[in-house]
Amino acid sequence: MEPIDILSEYWGYSSFRPMQEQIVRSALDGKDVLAILPTGGGKSVCFQVPGLMTDGIALVITPLIALMKDQVQNLRNRGVKALAIYAGMNRREVDLALNNATYGDVKFLYLSPERLGTFLFQSYLPQMKISYIVVDEAHCISEWGHDFRTEYRKIRPIVEEIGKAPIIALTATATPKVQNDIQKNLDMMDAQVFKSSFNRPNLYYEVRPKQGDVTKDIIKFIKNHEGKSGIIYCLSRKKVEELAEVLSINGIKA
Repeated sequence: MEPIDILSEYWGYSSFRPMQEQIVRSALDGKDVLAILPTGGGKSVCFQVPGLMTDGIALVITPLIALMKDQVQNLRNRGVKALAIYAGMNRREVDLALNNATYGDVKFLYLSPERLGTFLFQSYLPQMKISYIVVDEAHCISEWGHDFRTEYRKIRPIVEEIGKAPIIALTATATPKVQNDIQKNLDMMDAQVFKSSFNRPNLYYEVRPKQGDVTKDIIKFIKNHEGKSGIIYCLSRKKVEELAEVLSINGIKA
């Protein structure tokens, strides 16, 4: 079965987005991969497709609980067995999830970097057949990244304990310095690096100088875009509340 067959069967797409197929094939060839793709560039498909095509369970390390839950639910909706372990779960729930991941036919196990070092996870690790080690939000490894998390520095010893499973590191943001730091800390200097253009042709920016009554301009702008939704940012919570009230008084749901 080809990667495109998996994409079509589970996602209903007839073609990959730019770079996705090359990343998937590199992972299937057993190579370490660093993918730097913009938000919305389809990073999850880059590890989910090879994960479905390879025996064992893909270990997905991510710091975002909301993302874990969302991706697990998304996979389950497609008939794929996936689990997440996150803060707030009690020991029995974690133990049950790890047991299912180790001895069941689960394909993806999502967990935070903090969970990697726990005794409970470590006790199950030797019995797990790991297909891929996926490091999402990989820029968190780098002290030069915008969201540095020290726990990410502890991923490498776990990688060494697991052995030969390929690493798929993913991020939407990485300067050359951060990229080097990711590869160095995960000991994947020979990884195949895929970097997409960050040009987003569907996004448009415009700066307008403030003139006269700004609130009146905002109301006019919204009413000229009836049926559409948007976000208004203010400099303080107080201003946000005041503006929401003014919009409501003017018949705008806010």
